[in-house]
Amino acid sequence: YPSRGHNNCIMTSKYNIITFLPVNLFEQFQEVANTYFLFLLILQLIPQISSLSWFTTIVPLVLVLSITAVKDATDDYFRHKSDNQVNNRQSQVLINGILQKEKWMNVRVGDIIKLENNQFVAADLLLLSSSEPHGLCYIETAELDGETNMKVRQSLSVTSELGDPNHLAQFDGEVVCEPPNNKLDRFCGTLYWRECKYGLSNQNMLLRGCVLRNTESCYGLVIFAGPDTKLMQNSGRTKFKRTSIDRLMNTLVLWIFGFLVCMGVILAIGNAVWEREVGFLFQSYLPWDPPVDNFLFSAFLSFWSYVIILNTVVPISLYVSVEVIRLCHSYFINWDRRMFCNRSSTPAEARSTTLNEELGQVEYIFSDKTGTLTQNIMTFNNSISAYDILALSQRAQPLDFSTWNPLADRDFCFYDASLLEAVKVGEPAVHEFFRVLSLCHTVMSEEKSEGELVYKAQSPDEGALVTAARNFGFVFRSRTPSTITTQELGKAVTYTLLAILDFNNIRKRMSVIVRTPEGRIRLYCKGADTVLFERLHSCSHDVMNITSDHLNEYAGDGLRTLALAYRDLSEEQWAEWAERYRGADKAIDCREDRLAAAYEEIEQDLMLLGATAIEDKLQEGVAETIAILSLANIKIWVLTGDKQETAVNIGYSCKMLTDDTTEVFIVNGHTVQSVREDLRLVCHPFICPQIQFHAINRMMESARTRDGGKEVETQWGGASPPTSVLESISGEFALVISGHSLAHALEADMEQEFLETACACRAVICCRVTPLQKAMVVELVKRHKNAVTLAIGDGANDVSMIKTAHIGVGISGQEGIQAVLASDYSFSQFRFLQRLLLVHGRWSYLRMCRFLCYFFYKNFAFTMVHFWFGFFCGFSAQTVYDQYFITLYNIVYTSLPVLAMGIFDQDVPEQRSLEYPKLYEPGQLNLLFNKREFFICIAQGIYTSVVLFFIPYGVLSQATQSNGVPLADYQTFAVTTATALVIVVSVQISLDTGYWTAINHFFVWGSVGAYFTILFTMHSSVLFNIFPKQFHFLGSSQNTLAQPVVWLTIALATVICIAPVLAFRFLKLDLKPQLSDTVRYTQLVQQKKWKPALGRLGRGGSRRSGYAFAHQEGFGELITSGKNMRLSSLALATFASRHSASWIDTLRKKKHNPHICMFSPCLRGFPPGSPVSSHSPQTCSQANWTCYTAPRCV
Repeated sequence: YPSRGHNNCIMTSKYNIITFLPVNLFEQFQEVANTYFLFLLILQLIPQISSLSWFTTIVPLVLVLSITAVKDATDDYFRHKSDNQVNNRQSQVLINGILQKEKWMNVRVGDIIKLENNQFVAADLLLLSSSEPHGLCYIETAELDGETNMKVRQSLSVTSELGDPNHLAQFDGEVVCEPPNNKLDRFCGTLYWRECKYGLSNQNMLLRGCVLRNTESCYGLVIFAGPDTKLMQNSGRTKFKRTSIDRLMNTLVLWIFGFLVCMGVILAIGNAVWEREVGFLFQSYLPWDPPVDNFLFSAFLSFWSYVIILNTVVPISLYVSVEVIRLCHSYFINWDRRMFCNRSSTPAEARSTTLNEELGQVEYIFSDKTGTLTQNIMTFNNSISAYDILALSQRAQPLDFSTWNPLADRDFCFYDASLLEAVKVGEPAVHEFFRVLSLCHTVMSEEKSEGELVYKAQSPDEGALVTAARNFGFVFRSRTPSTITTQELGKAVTYTLLAILDFNNIRKRMSVIVRTPEGRIRLYCKGADTVLFERLHSCSHDVMNITSDHLNEYAGDGLRTLALAYRDLSEEQWAEWAERYRGADKAIDCREDRLAAAYEEIEQDLMLLGATAIEDKLQEGVAETIAILSLANIKIWVLTGDKQETAVNIGYSCKMLTDDTTEVFIVNGHTVQSVREDLRLVCHPFICPQIQFHAINRMMESARTRDGGKEVETQWGGASPPTSVLESISGEFALVISGHSLAHALEADMEQEFLETACACRAVICCRVTPLQKAMVVELVKRHKNAVTLAIGDGANDVSMIKTAHIGVGISGQEGIQAVLASDYSFSQFRFLQRLLLVHGRWSYLRMCRFLCYFFYKNFAFTMVHFWFGFFCGFSAQTVYDQYFITLYNIVYTSLPVLAMGIFDQDVPEQRSLEYPKLYEPGQLNLLFNKREFFICIAQGIYTSVVLFFIPYGVLSQATQSNGVPLADYQTFAVTTATALVIVVSVQISLDTGYWTAINHFFVWGSVGAYFTILFTMHSSVLFNIFPKQFHFLGSSQNTLAQPVVWLTIALATVICIAPVLAFRFLKLDLKPQLSDTVRYTQLVQQKKWKPALGRLGRGGSRRSGYAFAHQEGFGELITSGKNMRLSSLALATFASRHSASWIDTLRKKKHNPHICMFSPCLRGFPPGSPVSSHSPQTCSQANWTCYTAPRCV
């Protein structure tokens, strides 16, 4: 076994007291921005090149570093606290034959420790013995895999009797095992003891993080400790996620830095020319400062001086403001009462504060099915027994089982009285039907008190079936490794358990072989109908036809179905098969294949008993949410471990698939070639029939080549063009692909073809996929599509795709909290996703984009004034403003108004965001902040700087005071320009703010007031008398602002800066309004809120559903070896996928025909050409225009 030097101490923290400061600073200065500002600070400490005091940079830099350091220290403190709490837990360790208490951190590999009921397992242990019979113990693994159901573990028979500490102290076995790894479900090792060797598997192991349940005590040998345990091996670092805006910002910062260098070079060249041509004239009385001795060196120093002065185009306060805005947006999500689940008292939680604006740009949603779209609460819905004796009608009132069955579960609801009557009258087929349900399972029963049974099932499906049998009088009471005890209609019956033929994904069935009290041997089997029907005896064909009809009825309701059958075995048949079974079970090579062959041999000539239907109910609002998200041009892919039939039926239930779906393509090949052929057959109907099949491949190849080229913006209005010819084809298509086919489709030579085909479909369902395949599908879309992805799930099997997607959302449901812990956002209902994206996500994106546009505008307007001033001051790197204004501009004068806009702004109310899903599309197309918008912002900022410099310069150069004294002095010019700047940017943010609150008013006008207050204070005689060398502008503001010509200059500059902006916005609003503009207009003129008509969409035909085993294989082997188990939708589907981006071009058109609706496309999501019958006046009211009589709305 591993070296005994490995202790059990874990450390998830990053720092300690000694390493915190250097390590944290090293991490922070890995950020390009922090390194850039540190570089500027060093330059400012050189007096020959700095015209600004060093504190103008060090104060904000230290502030940012301190805030980040405090945040990191706080997070690490809680990690230390958690680590200490875990490491200091007490454990009983066997030392010199005596049990002694030791801290977990002191446990070492090779120690034998004792665990008691409800204790956490301290390390990865080999189970040696237990207080339970046969060396059994029961554990809960919620911390490992999110599953809350109990699992069983069993010790080797040779060590199961070592329950006494004295015997355990003499244990001297040696364990040779695999190295530490992160595979939770596998362990391979060998125990050498008493000159014998024994194979070890995962069923002999207790992993760290598990909790001992329903077991008084057990002993275990430490195999892996501390960081070597499987829990710690799986706790790798979460991948750091950055938003697309963050990535764009990094690019823009580099561009700005390049622009800064260019400006510095221009001004440095100007300095060299000026010093050479003009400066020498001043050398006699204004010599160069040492060590400058020539004009070239003067230009070199001037370059660095201007780099310092002009660095405010990207102030460090930008990064502080962004983090504050994101934090506030996260709190808005946490405080949203409309995303609070009263049933579970669970609020929504933003577990990450860095991804909020990305919520407004999602194009692909990858969703789990069970527990995410459905409730993962199974209810026994219906059944059909042999000979179709059961009436399937349902009554309004649920049946009361307690009147004749004292062991009935009072929470069980069923409405078919005829089924209960068939049980009471003793119909043999019905009795045998429920006998199968009470015997063929891996459920564990716990009787807390007389008659109070608690079932611990590996899956909700099995729990529902066993509970149904219980209520109909066939009560599963208890089990041992060799017996199953039931109570049949009040009579206790014990069956001898001979064998369990375990379930796996290939077999899709499980069986038990039992000996009845009468001595008969019978095999009971349950499984998918498509599998069992192939193994039926010929005399069951009539029953099969009847059952198939009912299965089709169940399929129409999206139920999970299961077929039941049995077979009688003779003693000779059992003895011969049992011998072959034992040989296969003990085989070293190809054990699984040999067992499968043995199972296949005995599971033949079955007699069909009937079928059951389990309802996994959809969560509230799932269908409506999917329909609305589809209208927002969000594609939803379902990735589930369930079988194909079940997944497809849930697709119909939640309206991903509808009657309008042109065709549902099934890809179910088992080889590379068959999968490729299936995908190409899917492609064929998309293309015009005249195009031959070989031409399809050429077009797809051409599309791929076009994707690899540079981005083209033509008729797509700035959006990315379709990535293939397939995506340009409109149609209601759906793709269903199985896990074994997906494995081939994800290979390098086929993944592009699969992706193009899938993206051309409106709905994609991947069934029977593994957790790794879920992550691979998400990664495929991330890698080849310039789109934001979101993964949502509720179980441990969803963790990989949640971590892989740009945004991970965890549902706090029935499968533990593993998905929540790995997620960026969490809540309890899928329906909250539409509010998270369409309200919080859209607002966050809108606010962040407006914040960034304004921030760059105001800083370019502020900084470029220095550039123009350089041409009039001999390129001497003299600043226009005094240094205190430069320091306070981004910290006090302009920080709070833009912060308020970034936190509170909104274009339309939240109700309109949900009513008009098309409002979400600008985020997907990245229209509000991109490179084009960035250049527009800096162009406006440069224009403003030109006005703010040359208007005051031109006016004041000729102006005089009332006493004739000229106003053309540096300090008057500085005060005038600074005041005009503050007023202009304040007016500009007033125009940019779309939603005013009291906080906005206070910050905007308060910042203007703060400017004048600080200005007069800085220029007062009081501060000058105290710090004469620091405050040089004595009385400048009082003298300057007392002149009427100064205020006229400020007013003129303000009008010239703002008037073009107002004119442009009015023209744009009138000629090319955005959808949000139109919605705001409709809000003003519509007094009555539009309400959607409710309806229910059915579907013709039927599809076969199948029961999906939700638990893993292996539980049958545990039992037979002595290892007991304990254990109304909206009518939106018809147009959900139809969308158009043409509203970005022109939303209002002139009225040419009184019978034609002017608005195209319809804001509600109706496409052009939709019939008036589905486009009624009250649903197509656009402002004051209504379509009443048009035969078709265009």
